Amino acid sequence: MKYKIAAAGALAVSAALTLTACGGGTTEASGPVTLTLSGWSLTTTPEFQVLADGFHEKYPDVTVELKEYDPAEYNTLVTADLAAGAGPDIITQKEVRYVTTFQEGGQLLDVSDVTLPDGISGTGSYEIDGATYAVPYRQDSWVLYYNKDLFDAAGITYPDGSWTWDDYAAAEEDLAAALADTGSPAYGAYQHRWQSTVQGFANAQSPDADILSGEFDYLEPYYDRSIALQDDKAQVDYNTSAANQLGYGSEFGTQKAAMMLMGTWYVGSLAAQQASGDAQDFAWGVAPAPQYDSSTAGIDNTPVTFGDPTGFGINAGIDGSKTQAAKDFLTYAASADAAKRLAEIAISPALLDDDIAESYFASPGVPTDELSRFAISTHETKPENPTSNKTAAVQSILGDLHTGVMSGSQSVGDAIATAQDRVASEVGSN
Repeated sequence: MKYKIAAAGALAVSAALTLTACGGGTTEASGPVTLTLSGWSLTTTPEFQVLADGFHEKYPDVTVELKEYDPAEYNTLVTADLAAGAGPDIITQKEVRYVTTFQEGGQLLDVSDVTLPDGISGTGSYEIDGATYAVPYRQDSWVLYYNKDLFDAAGITYPDGSWTWDDYAAAEEDLAAALADTGSPAYGAYQHRWQSTVQGFANAQSPDADILSGEFDYLEPYYDRSIALQDDKAQVDYNTSAANQLGYGSEFGTQKAAMMLMGTWYVGSLAAQQASGDAQDFAWGVAPAPQYDSSTAGIDNTPVTFGDPTGFGINAGIDGSKTQAAKDFLTYAASADAAKRLAEIAISPALLDDDIAESYFASPGVPTDELSRFAISTHETKPENPTSNKTAAVQSILGDLHTGVMSGSQSVGDAIATAQDRVASEVGSN
């Protein structure tokens, strides 16, 4: 099998810690240095502690303390702390759409001088007007999860990496019908409520799609397909999912659906949940996301999908004596050593080479069949959120479009027309 993985470049890490003051000049550390780092759901999101520990091993005089925030209100809470002068030294960029908000608010330090390894992905998402305001440490991409046991029960052939969206829809319909015949309550697939589950693929795969253009007709076939699958009972409908606040992990993890489109972050979560008993014991695999057409489908091609990086920026108000230590942490987080540590816990690092990939697939419970390896390692991942001060506003409008269509309160055509009018009047186009 061919891997299309960017090779990691050499990364130089300074042997001694020199602390640079913001006002110019350098000062030596007068003693141990403590940096604070923002994170969320620390008990179930181990990556922050893994990186903090790995960095401390390289720099014993520097300790990284984690500051936990509610994941649902993360950006609001961090912004409030920054305004109050109580923000963390290192700010995890949870969502790319808010990078410009932090930058325009003068809350992020220019980190253009942080050296990154060759082949790391996601760097462009943190570049604004020629300067860099964060560095990526992980890069998730959306893929197709499938339950091999349910496919077997339905007598349906597993995905082979060649599916277009028409193939996917046909398989979902066939699975739903065949499983119903066996008496299984499982749906053909579960589609979560997020706008990403429809718009992310449409934005990445449709020719010349650009959410900042304010033109959204290309969304129509993706929504027509989702509505048809919902109406045919091949997947649980949006309103039922919303009313019952269904969780995607519980729906797939308890075998209520044979397929699910989700980001690669779920690989490690599902493996851990099966090990703990929080998810049922069943065989599963990962396939590339369905494609717009056959030109990017199949294991001899590179499938197109979407996903934003997650990165670290530095608080512009950081104590000057800590600045260099914080930059050293960013350098470490992007390094091959950090990437390998993340891969060992089934986190998709922004830097991926053959050695790092092997660490990923050696993680307990991660599927190691050839198609799963291909799907996780090989893809063209386009950003879900272009770096622009208009992105958050446009995505909010597109979120309303998604809710209107999937809930049945608006037709696809009417929702698209409304969204286009709103972007033109409320945001403006590029």
